[in-house]
Amino acid sequence: MTTTSETRARRGGRLMLNKVPEVTVWFWVIKILCTTVGESFADWINMKLGVGLVNTAWIFTAVFVAVLGVQLRLKRYVPFPYWLTVVVVSVTGTLYTDILTDQLNVPLWISSTVFSVLLAVVFGAWWLRERTLSIHSVTTRSRESFYWLTVLVTFALGTATGDWTLELTGWSPGASVLLPLGLIAAITLLWRFGANPVLSFWLAYILTRPLGANIGDWLASPKTAQPGEPTGLALGTFTTSLIFLGLILATVVYLTVTRSDVTETYDATHTPQITADPRKERVALAGFGLLAVATVGLLVWAHGRPHVGPAPEEDATSTVHLAPGQAVKKFPATKVDALRALASTSLKDAQAGNPTGAHAAAQSLRDLWDADQASLQPLDNTGWTFLDAQMDQVLKTFGIDHSNAPMPAAQQEAELNTLLTDMR
Repeated sequence: MTTTSETRARRGGRLMLNKVPEVTVWFWVIKILCTTVGESFADWINMKLGVGLVNTAWIFTAVFVAVLGVQLRLKRYVPFPYWLTVVVVSVTGTLYTDILTDQLNVPLWISSTVFSVLLAVVFGAWWLRERTLSIHSVTTRSRESFYWLTVLVTFALGTATGDWTLELTGWSPGASVLLPLGLIAAITLLWRFGANPVLSFWLAYILTRPLGANIGDWLASPKTAQPGEPTGLALGTFTTSLIFLGLILATVVYLTVTRSDVTETYDATHTPQITADPRKERVALAGFGLLAVATVGLLVWAHGRPHVGPAPEEDATSTVHLAPGQAVKKFPATKVDALRALASTSLKDAQAGNPTGAHAAAQSLRDLWDADQASLQPLDNTGWTFLDAQMDQVLKTFGIDHSNAPMPAAQQEAELNTLLTDMR
């Protein structure tokens, strides 16, 4: 059978059947599922297991290289390796942005700008070489390489712009789902009207990343939001990951059996789409512009309203006073030991004149403490509040979650020693 998706573009590698699934409702469902589980699973490994952000990034980069190698060797689209690659690339792209933000202290607006320019460069190189950006013609190794590079950058860009939006607005996880969901709905309407399908696809593809991540945060976040804000569902990152992994597996099995998203099967059972109308495309392009202006206006309005941002620095002291060791009496010993180990590592590195190692250990300490909040705070809210205040004092000395520059090593050591005494 010969279809339009089997364009014989031999330049750039051997000919293959289209390596990307047909864009049906199943594509978008499983894409959002993959994005959500990628976010929650990475958080679980990074925070709950205490692996750390950089180590987690190295692990997933290696896994990404491995699964991408398998995917590139295939001659046609196969659901399981394709969607496994999407899950892994979603985690990897997210981690790269998180490293820029949390480890290198790069502002989110700079990350968003850099990844936007990088995406434009990738699209430009792809177009100059292949003369198409359509995912319906990913039939050579060259085009597939451009495709996966684009996907990686879109995940990094989606992470940066999504986090930047939350930073500007202070929206809770539940409320933050609505913006990308609304934008995707608007893009869908414009596409049905007659917007360029390639442009519509990639815009929606970028937005599925903040949508899926916000859904994951909403499900995993504890029910401790500020008054008047929607709360999370407190499922935790591990439970959220398991639920979405199960849904992904069920969907992949269904697609494997039915082959309903294989381009060749889809073309044989559906009538060709109507030729694009240039006038409608121009009108829809103007619609995209208005949508962008409206989004910017909404963000400016939300940023100007009173909202809860990062914890204020002046709130980093506690009115609760507990004797050494009293704050952790009701906490599981294994969790306390894990926290103490990271604090001790940070202290040793600070004393040894290794500021990079001390900062990284303090970052991992923060991540683990945040991840354990849902399980520790209900056990002893007073003890948790007391330690949280001291934890914030430690983070302040490193400039983590605070606007100040890192303080001298002596101050870092003093706060870490106080924290270790409180947790003894």
